Amino acid sequence: MNAILTAARSGLVRARIEFRQSLTNAQDLTGYLVPTVILVTVMYFMRDASVPGTDFSLGSRTLPSVLGMGLVFGGLVSMATVLVVEREDGTLLRAKALPNGMTAYLIGKVVVVAAMGLVAFVLQLLPPLFFLDGIILNEPARWVTLAWVLVLGLVATMPLGAIVGSLFSSPRNMGLVMLPLMGLIAISGIFYPISGFAGWVQGIAQVFPVYWLGLGMRSAFLPPELAAVEIGGSWRHLETFGVLGLWAVAGLVVAPFILRRMARRESGSAVAARRDRALQQIR
Repeated sequence: MNAILTAARSGLVRARIEFRQSLTNAQDLTGYLVPTVILVTVMYFMRDASVPGTDFSLGSRTLPSVLGMGLVFGGLVSMATVLVVEREDGTLLRAKALPNGMTAYLIGKVVVVAAMGLVAFVLQLLPPLFFLDGIILNEPARWVTLAWVLVLGLVATMPLGAIVGSLFSSPRNMGLVMLPLMGLIAISGIFYPISGFAGWVQGIAQVFPVYWLGLGMRSAFLPPELAAVEIGGSWRHLETFGVLGLWAVAGLVVAPFILRRMARRESGSAVAARRDRALQQIR
């Protein structure tokens, strides 16, 4: 038990240092600000469009959906990218060499990725509130909904990101993740109500967390009347909790096995070989 507590303490210290550095690093700050500027610009130009069949702003309807999409990027893509990069540069190998180093490493990564995701969430939420109408923030029940969707969304996506990151040996392969993810976003009702798509497209979208995170966020921020444009005419909180919960359980069961397998295969020669391949591609 003392070893686990020591590893957890080390992981939290590591997370605090990395998170503080991310708030002062120009590259990381760009990663926070550029998506925010793009989102605010898109929401501004969508403010006068209406959700089909209503007079409600399409921009106001899209904002919560995009926030849900951002959780997917923060949990899945960020975690996968961090693992791939730090596997290639040898950080993972150094963590493996320390007593309980992998446990501390993973705790630190989970905390710092979650913290960075929450910062991005707040940055993307606040500016549109100044020019979008209809976003509801003054009801305690909505904050409760927001809290469980946020937590469950991160728990559902971060283990999946760890699995994806364990399967790729180079950051240059991350495009293989982004292409299908962008396609999934396109059919998951993020920018347009999913009820307007064919039934089989709706079925595919409802298998994955992207749709449910968008739906959960919409239920937390939008008036109840907007549920009429959703599948079944409701926010489907029980289904949202169930699907995200299944992804979370599956990820928490599978991710440790995949990560242990990846860690066992890490060696100095493997890191050196990946560096040599990277240098050859640059040349």
